[in-house]
Amino acid sequence: MVIFPLILTVFGLALFEAVSSIDNAVINAEVLATMGKKARRFFLTWGIFLAVFVVRGLLPWLIVWATVPSLGFFGSFTATFSNDPSVAHAIGSSAPILLIGGGIFMVFLFFHWLFLEDKEYGLEAIEPFFSRQGAWFYATVSVILAVVVWFALKESPLLGFGAVVGSTAFFITHGFRQHAETVELELAGGKSHLSDLAKVLFLEVIDLSFSIDGVLGAFAFTLSVPLILLGNGLGAVVVRQLTVANIERVKRYVFLKNGAMYSIAVLGMVMIAEAFGAELPGWFSPLSTVAIIGYFFWKSVRVSVTVRTDA
Repeated sequence: MVIFPLILTVFGLALFEAVSSIDNAVINAEVLATMGKKARRFFLTWGIFLAVFVVRGLLPWLIVWATVPSLGFFGSFTATFSNDPSVAHAIGSSAPILLIGGGIFMVFLFFHWLFLEDKEYGLEAIEPFFSRQGAWFYATVSVILAVVVWFALKESPLLGFGAVVGSTAFFITHGFRQHAETVELELAGGKSHLSDLAKVLFLEVIDLSFSIDGVLGAFAFTLSVPLILLGNGLGAVVVRQLTVANIERVKRYVFLKNGAMYSIAVLGMVMIAEAFGAELPGWFSPLSTVAIIGYFFWKSVRVSVTVRTDA
C-alpha cells in the first residue's frame, strides 16, 4: 500500500500544475497564433524541453538547495533518497522557512484573484462581494503578512524572513504577469512589432513566472524533489498539449480557474500551518486539490451543457 500515496501525490501534483497553468496555456495559444510555422514548431518542441526539464526541473531543486545550503547543490536532489538521519534532520529543520514563504506567496495569489481579477463567478454568494471590495486587497495581504511575521519571529528570525521573501516573490511575479497581459493585448490587436524570436523568449519568461505557482504549491504535497519533478513535469506536458489541441474547448470550462485558485488558497494555508509545526496527513493536500478542482470541473460541465442546450 506504500505505492498508493505516491500515486495520489503525483496525480495531485500533475492536476494542480495543469489547472493552475490554464492562463499560461491561453497566453501561449494566442501568442502562437501570431507567429510563423517555424517559430511555432520550435516553441512546441524545445519549449516542452525547457518547461519540463529546465524550468520545472531546476526550480524545485534550486529552492531546496537555497533553503538547505548545507546539503550542497547535488545533495539537495539526492537527499530524498538518503536514509542518513542528519540529512533528514537538515531538511526537517529548514523546511518551515520554505513552507512559510511558499504559503504566503500562495495566499497572496489567491486574494489577488479574489479581490482584483476578472472572473466567472463560481461561488455566487462570495465572489461578487469581494470583487466589489478591490481596494481592500493591499490592506488584507498587508495585515496577513504582519500577523504571520509577528508569530514567525517568535519562533525564529529566519522564519519571519521566509514570510517576507514569499511576499516579495509574489509582487515580482505579479509585475511580470501584468506586463505579459499588456503585451498579449498588443499582439492580439496587431500593435506589437516583436519578432518571432522575441515572442518565443517572451513565452519562455512567462512560462517561468507561471511555473512558480506550481512549484511552490508542490511543496504542500511533498518535500521530495523527484516526485515534484514527475508530477509537475506531467502537468506541464498536459498544458502544452492543451495549447496545441483545442484551447477554445478548454475555455468553455469556465470555472476551472476558480478551482485552481481555491486549491491555491487551501495549499497556502496548509504550508503556513505546517511551517508552524502542524502535522497534517500526507493525503490531505492531493485529495483536497482533486476534490476542489473536481467540483468546479463538474460545475463547468453543467454550465457548458446548459449553454449548448439553449443554443
